[in-house]
Amino acid sequence: MPAPKVFVTSEYPSVGLNRLLQECDTEVWPGPLPPSREVLLEKVKGCAGLLTMLSDKMDAELFDAAGDQLKVVSQYAVGVNNIDVEQAHKRGIAVGNTPGALTDATADLAFALLITAARRIIEVHESIQAGEWKAWEPLGHIGWDLVGKTIGIVGMGRIGYAMAKRCQGGWGMNVIYTSRSDKPEADQNLQARRVSFDQLLSDSDFISVHTDLNAETDKLFDSNAFDKMKSNAIFINTARGGIHHQPDLVQALKTGQIGAAGLDVTDPEPPARSDEILHLPNCVVAPHIGSATTKTRNEMAEIATDNLLNALHGKPLRCEVK
Repeated sequence: MPAPKVFVTSEYPSVGLNRLLQECDTEVWPGPLPPSREVLLEKVKGCAGLLTMLSDKMDAELFDAAGDQLKVVSQYAVGVNNIDVEQAHKRGIAVGNTPGALTDATADLAFALLITAARRIIEVHESIQAGEWKAWEPLGHIGWDLVGKTIGIVGMGRIGYAMAKRCQGGWGMNVIYTSRSDKPEADQNLQARRVSFDQLLSDSDFISVHTDLNAETDKLFDSNAFDKMKSNAIFINTARGGIHHQPDLVQALKTGQIGAAGLDVTDPEPPARSDEILHLPNCVVAPHIGSATTKTRNEMAEIATDNLLNALHGKPLRCEVK
């Protein structure tokens, strides 16, 4: 019996990829850029499994192009907003993702962005490189205090909880959050309070976004939202770039509507080199590296590979998107 045909849209850690190469007829797309839409539609033909990245649009057209052999789409990520899960399920295609593996790494990165923005580290570093450091300045490069402030968490899931835990446990911050439901663990362990979105905007010194991108959260942070925030508030987004309206965020940062921002995600991603979001002194931008630690990426690789192979062998996925 021939090995099942699998297409992998990007190289990923060998701890997972080597298993696919051994067990399946596997083609891996080379290079740093994802396959074009036209290439993707061609490569999926006759595949039993796809291992995909966030940049790969998985929709009805693609599933039809793949044909009846396609059994599983295994996403090397937690979010699946690039996958039409409903259309996949209509065709009997299982969808897997990698939740849990990247919780701590992403929360660490969110806090790194927060403290970097609050203490103006990038701005100061660039000032030094420009030769502007002449002496110790009593009034120079003054940033924000963190201890005892209020952190607003948008989406109190695994990563939101981990971020809140760091802020409350390490810096004694007050935690408020928005979520679809109450989170008793956060309420009890972190003395957190669930509030309305408007109250979170008005009461938070720092806002950290950890929700998924969907119809309700698309462009959730626009000029109206930024206008309700404190003028010295810091906005952190490590979830999805589409959750903030980027031109409105640029305007809010330029005019002092809010104090600063730290982003691991942008819209579009990556932004053009000329995009103003990359050239603001009060905005720190990272290239979507929330999960970029050796342990995390390897664990994601193992889960994504298990999801794909389990489906091909008729077994339950380790992490299935229902």
